[in-house]
Amino acid sequence: MSAAFAIYRLPHGDHCTLVEQTEGEPRRLRSCLELNGVQGFVLAPFQVTEQYPILLIRPDRVTPVPLQQPRFELPPLVHSEGYRNEYAIDFANYHAQLLDGTFRKIVLARMVTHRLAGDVDPMQLFWQACRLYPRLFIALVALPDGSYWLTATPEILLEGTGSQWRTIALAGTMQLEGDDLNSEGEAARWSTKNIQEQRYVATYIAECLEKFAIDFREEGPRTVRAANLVHLRSDFTFTMPDGGQVGSLLDELHPTPAVCGLPKRDAFSFIVANEHAPRQYYSGFMGPTGMPGGTHLYVSLRCMRICGRDYQLYAGGGLLKDSQLEQEWQETEAKLQTMRTLLN
Repeated sequence: MSAAFAIYRLPHGDHCTLVEQTEGEPRRLRSCLELNGVQGFVLAPFQVTEQYPILLIRPDRVTPVPLQQPRFELPPLVHSEGYRNEYAIDFANYHAQLLDGTFRKIVLARMVTHRLAGDVDPMQLFWQACRLYPRLFIALVALPDGSYWLTATPEILLEGTGSQWRTIALAGTMQLEGDDLNSEGEAARWSTKNIQEQRYVATYIAECLEKFAIDFREEGPRTVRAANLVHLRSDFTFTMPDGGQVGSLLDELHPTPAVCGLPKRDAFSFIVANEHAPRQYYSGFMGPTGMPGGTHLYVSLRCMRICGRDYQLYAGGGLLKDSQLEQEWQETEAKLQTMRTLLN
């Protein structure tokens, strides 16, 4: 397998697709605008920097791969760090900005580090994620520095081909328990906070689409399941006459309030300056673009960075004025469980 590669499986897919660049390193991009008219697999960060650029893996070789059953034994966990104190400090700082009216919403993320006693083949974790999470987009990307990013995410950022496109507004989170684990979460009763949070995201996306789409239709919100969680989701379908403007639309959409906040520019600057753990490629986006099978770009949620025997897991949640520290902490714990399950 090439040094630069990505392998992914679409939700409910019956196979995976391996994208390999056979020579050189992935192309480094400084802006989503540079994605107009390109082909390849994209890995984009929350904030583009010299250390964390947008990476484009050139599709020198594209191979369909049958789904596989993972066979491996995990080495024991030797160290784990959850950074509870740092999260509490960040929460107090962020929440104060909401109470004084600086932000209507802001997303606070955190990182957990797990260290195992031995090595694990990242491909085995990818196959395990495919087995456990058939509803989610699963992707594993090899970076030039020898690390990997693995995601199992429910959130479409932009998907389509030709002139027909779609995106979603996904926000609000509840954990399924007991008998509800045997359902799709249709009995979930949503709080005002969750409904308001999702509406902020949907309104923002509609405003972005007005600049690029001839027409768009919004359906929802409805409850959808992702692993053992449910979210509120609205679907947008639209016509974009010039499919070569994918990068321009991404430049408007990313990052959405689902991973950032409102007002967007001020919330983004505040997050970058104040969050304890830099997000790197967490809450960016990844997926194939301009490929024969279409563009399938997903927000990089429920993900981990694999670096040797260290596994950095990321999760976040949207804060509003009425958010409570313990409830928000528990929401991130529930989200982290998607990746933790792969290491258990």
